[in-house]
Amino acid sequence: MAEGDKVMIGESPVAPGVPVIYRSQEERSANPDRLNLDRRRLTVCPILEGEEHLRLLNFQHNSIRKIEHLTSLRRLIFLDLYDNQLEDITGLGALKSLRVLMLGKNRIKKIGNLNALTKLDVLDLHGNQIDRIENLCHLEELRVLNLAGNSITHVNGLAGMEAVTELNLRRNKIITVSDVDNLPSLQRLFLSFNCITSYEDISCIADAQSLSEISLDGNPLAQDVNYKSIILKNIHQIRQLDMKRVTEEERRLSSTVAKREEEKKRETNKLVVLKEKRRIAINNAARQWEASKSTAMAKTIHLQPGFHSMAREERLSSPDNMYSRPWSGDMETYQSQSMDLPDDKSGELSRASMHSETRTCSKAPTPDLLANISSEACHLAELDGDTLYLYGPGSMEALDKSWGIQAAGSITTISFKFIDFDEITKHLHKIRIRFPNVSTVLFGECNLSSLQQLNALTSVRHLDSINIATEGNPITAFSLWKPYLLFRLSHLDIKKINNEEV
Repeated sequence: MAEGDKVMIGESPVAPGVPVIYRSQEERSANPDRLNLDRRRLTVCPILEGEEHLRLLNFQHNSIRKIEHLTSLRRLIFLDLYDNQLEDITGLGALKSLRVLMLGKNRIKKIGNLNALTKLDVLDLHGNQIDRIENLCHLEELRVLNLAGNSITHVNGLAGMEAVTELNLRRNKIITVSDVDNLPSLQRLFLSFNCITSYEDISCIADAQSLSEISLDGNPLAQDVNYKSIILKNIHQIRQLDMKRVTEEERRLSSTVAKREEEKKRETNKLVVLKEKRRIAINNAARQWEASKSTAMAKTIHLQPGFHSMAREERLSSPDNMYSRPWSGDMETYQSQSMDLPDDKSGELSRASMHSETRTCSKAPTPDLLANISSEACHLAELDGDTLYLYGPGSMEALDKSWGIQAAGSITTISFKFIDFDEITKHLHKIRIRFPNVSTVLFGECNLSSLQQLNALTSVRHLDSINIATEGNPITAFSLWKPYLLFRLSHLDIKKINNEEV
């Protein structure tokens, strides 16, 4: 007989090795509905003789490996098997009245075999080896669920438990949280000491309308300097964060920080949009340029229509290049083909054809932020520091813009790209008038193809440096282009050509 509670432990005559519990009539009368078998060195659940009226049963701090011999306890509402050696949840099918099940600090690896326990109010599974939340959706009356100290990485599988008010998931390995918004009664959520790194990984919590308390301390997210502001900004309904009451001053501060972050985000988005517009404009200018040059080449060498279409399609549809270069052959062939420039009409036709080609050859879809950006822009004029960059023929209109004395005076370099040089020559006099301090001009792909074209540069007031790119300017293949340039512009005292001292 155990000392103090008048409990006797014997051995079953029909099941050798299985203990049988007997209580004296006095003890049973004093505590008819409860039995405490705490710390009895039990390795199996004993047979409980004459205990059909039990409502509370305590097996804490034993070494029980399997739940069994409980089928006669139809009235049991509280079962405590804390700190045993259980590896599976079994033997509970007959306990349909059970309201509280304590299985903490065992070796359980999987949640299961709880189908009959539809009246459960509290389920404690903390300190086990569970890595997944499952087989709980039928517990419609469950109010408290404790899964702290397990190995759970993703929180899901919670739908259906509409009565849960408290969910404890401390000390797991949680990375993401979902399904919490499917717990309409949830008031307290404990997620301390997990692996949550960003609010986006737990954003569904904001939709848990009944939530008033949450703990996230001990996560990487909590190390963010704006951690509290992030949580209060997104989860408006909480009154306690990390076991501390949220004050009105903290709410006001988080609101201020949130507004500041929102403004910063808007500015960043503006820059992203501008950058994307710039990329599209330059890309389209390059493609328009290629189309016009391809048209000119077709006229010059009298290509068959089918071959020309195939060649152009092959160049324009390449997904690996932002734009293709029109002259990729050997230099001798290039010199013989590039002298015949397209007239204005062919240029207009090329521009019209490029609208459809640009749309059909676009790469990956742009993000939502960029969804409304027009892909029709085919020119760009931008001022970066002291350099005015002009891409595509349409950008030449920038030379007529009213820049203001200070801005115009700050420009010392003008760069032309994807603009036919003959078109540029029509506007060179404007540089002399509107941008008096320009001393450097850069010609990217401008189809400079003859020495005579260089004569037009005499209309510029003064130049210290000229750069003519090799690609897209056939004239650079001529051995005498630099001496000729120096001869024609001798009055300008040129100091550098293509970054080389004269």
